[in-house]
Amino acid sequence: MASEAKAGERQQNVETEERWELRLYVAGQTPKSVRAFGNLKQLCETHLAGRYSIEVIDLVENPQLADGDQIVAIPTLVRKLPEPMRKIIGDLSNTERVLVGLDLRRMP
Repeated sequence: MASEAKAGERQQNVETEERWELRLYVAGQTPKSVRAFGNLKQLCETHLAGRYSIEVIDLVENPQLADGDQIVAIPTLVRKLPEPMRKIIGDLSNTERVLVGLDLRRMP
């Protein structure tokens, strides 16, 4: 019974915490694009477990979608929510830079 209460509390905390909507723009299955997605997935599981969604947009298949978020380089990560929108360009391998860029961690 106590474990059920704790599980309920955890579920409630997840529901009341901020939801993160992330969009990753890539150009096909290049090594850099694959690496960017893997790095993003690992970062999200570590820091945003249960509170995020990732939409991957392949600009090879849908180049017109680059206009909406003004994408000029790829891969580019766009944080749609929580606002304000933020962008990070590159393969997301510098975890500290990505955490600061997403405003998950402040610069020292």
